[in-house]
Amino acid sequence: MERRYFLTLASSVAVGLSGASELVRAQAGNPRVGVDFRTLDRAAPVDAPAGKIEVIEFFWYGCPHCNAFEPVLEPWAKSLPADVVFKRVPVAFQSSFVQQQQLFYALEAMGLVDKLHAKVFAAIHRDRLKLATAPDINAWIAKQGVDATAFAGHFNSFSVAAKARRASQLTEAYRVEGVPALGVAGRFYTDGELTRNMARALQVAAFLIGEVRAGR
Repeated sequence: MERRYFLTLASSVAVGLSGASELVRAQAGNPRVGVDFRTLDRAAPVDAPAGKIEVIEFFWYGCPHCNAFEPVLEPWAKSLPADVVFKRVPVAFQSSFVQQQQLFYALEAMGLVDKLHAKVFAAIHRDRLKLATAPDINAWIAKQGVDATAFAGHFNSFSVAAKARRASQLTEAYRVEGVPALGVAGRFYTDGELTRNMARALQVAAFLIGEVRAGR
């Protein structure tokens, strides 16, 4: 499967969340299956507890469009209602992406995602650091005041490797074709290719959350 990195983020950042609402209102009717989102032929695995609606962002630290999407996504994710569980899933379209998967899950294991997730994007896209190999990642982590030995223990752990494999399984289950992308409840998928910009993709995801909540 050819993987694409969506080129529609500039407009999403420009309109922001309120602008995204106006954009959706300007388009006739509710989001449409096959146009704005896909329904999965086979349900993807869901980790959220019963009664909760899982929303996934698929991303790659090296993707400039994921970097541009992050300032829009973060406040949206924090505003989700209590019955929605949001999680990030790093993709590995190539074997060279795996160590950045491990980076994310090591940060998650140490409770450092809120502190350092955006800083990883900044290091790569603003500071032009590669952060593609374990030595580069470890050197950067040490400069963030993190215990490098503890980080390396998580980075190389069985649990982080298992989470990276799980991430790749979810990527395949949702048939992710490019990043950033969103999955809802193991049933629905949307991305910038379908919606034309990621601000609208967030609105489509909100619509799909409502559909799941209503039992449709």
